[in-house]
Amino acid sequence: MTNISLSTTVTGSGPALLLAHGAGGGIQANFGGLIPLLAERHLVIGPDYPGDDTVLELDALADALVAEADAAGAAEFTIIGYSLGTAVAVRAAVRHPERVRGLILTAGFTRPDNRARLNVQLWQRALALGDRELFAHIALLAGFSADFVNALSPEQLSTVLEQLAASVPGGTAAQAALIETVDTTADLARITVPTLVIGLTGDLLSDPANARRQAEGIAGAEYLELSGGHVVMLENPEPWHAAIQDFLARIPASAH
Repeated sequence: MTNISLSTTVTGSGPALLLAHGAGGGIQANFGGLIPLLAERHLVIGPDYPGDDTVLELDALADALVAEADAAGAAEFTIIGYSLGTAVAVRAAVRHPERVRGLILTAGFTRPDNRARLNVQLWQRALALGDRELFAHIALLAGFSADFVNALSPEQLSTVLEQLAASVPGGTAAQAALIETVDTTADLARITVPTLVIGLTGDLLSDPANARRQAEGIAGAEYLELSGGHVVMLENPEPWHAAIQDFLARIPASAH
């Protein structure tokens, strides 16, 4: 199994929360607006995946995430996973059931559908060519809802594409390759902790049907659907933040 080294930030104090970010993202990009809210009452542990071409395996990445919780002194924790991070969170809960006390899964999947697989293959081709402008076009088309993209002015569209092209994290190609191999279908029935699954109605990268399948496979899971595209933290952050905070407030303190 590949040894995976993560870079982690720890914020706040209280019951522990462990964050699992998506492919082509990072802790700050995916959770930057949420962390200050969570850190008011929680110890928030945010590991970034490797920023290089380290080959990623789901089991190893899940174990590495839990090791970062160990390093932060957290014996138990709730995992908040986004996109690829939902698969990491589910696998961590199955491999470390004595540690994980709850799950919050947003814009996720049990295994990639055809559209998601084609998208991440395009990511890898664009990055292999060194064509960040092409990558930005692909990411914008799939990462945001049609309404969001079509509402941009020509100047805004140009700015967003420039920002996307300039901010591709290292390790994105390896993370995209991992998505192609993920299948947590058999893991879902083994999840017994309180779980909230959030789908996004305008998600063109991971269709909300994927999130619904996650919720249907986890006994007792709550399912919530929010408007907007895959990159919910930019397109529709306030309802997303509120849903996470509400769920954490409703589950027993010992569960997170």
